[in-house]
Amino acid sequence: MGRAAYKVAGMTCGVCARSVTAAITALAPGVTAEVALERGIVTVTGDVSPHAVRQAVDRAGFDFLGPA
Repeated sequence: MGRAAYKVAGMTCGVCARSVTAAITALAPGVTAEVALERGIVTVTGDVSPHAVRQAVDRAGFDFLGPA
C-alpha cells in the first residue's frame, strides 16, 4: 500500500477538505486521504496512481499542483 503527499490549491475550508477527501477515497476501496488544510497538502494512502489523484482533485474543482 503506497503513501504519497500532494499539493492542492484552492482549499479554504472544511467543506473544501471534505470534497477533496471524498473525491479521492471514491477512487478505490481502502484508499484514504488526509488533508492538512493550512498547508494545502493531501496525503493519500492506498493503491492509487498520482494521475488518478490528479483527476479526482480536478473533478472536485481544485488545483492539483503535484508532489508535496
